[in-house]
Amino acid sequence: MMTDPIADMLTRIRNANSIKRKLVSMPASKIKVGIAEVLKSEGFIAGYQVKEGAPCSTLEVELKFGPDGEDVIRTIDRVSKPGCRAYTNVKDMPRVLRGLGVYVLSTPHGVLSDRAARQQNVGGEILCKVC
Repeated sequence: MMTDPIADMLTRIRNANSIKRKLVSMPASKIKVGIAEVLKSEGFIAGYQVKEGAPCSTLEVELKFGPDGEDVIRTIDRVSKPGCRAYTNVKDMPRVLRGLGVYVLSTPHGVLSDRAARQQNVGGEILCKVC
């Protein structure tokens, strides 16, 4: 039994990134697809797709690397954990590396990056930090 599926997703991405694997797959859920969408729109991954399956769907994430094989995702960490949730409003929302990284938030408007949350003037739960 998996207690934190988001942390599992981030660990799979981190491990695949460290061994320079192009594709990583995991069980799909709406929040994982939302996180993948934010990572794609912010330019941290090349793409993703959801493959329908019999017991459950699978999310395949295509990682992105630089022209010389350098990592695009240097760090990807879980912020809000099941034992200690982290919430923020728009005024107190921190910046990652002065805007070079992003926080992924779960808001009433869906899963958004910190930039999109500031534009829409919403706060929420900080899911992870990517830089």
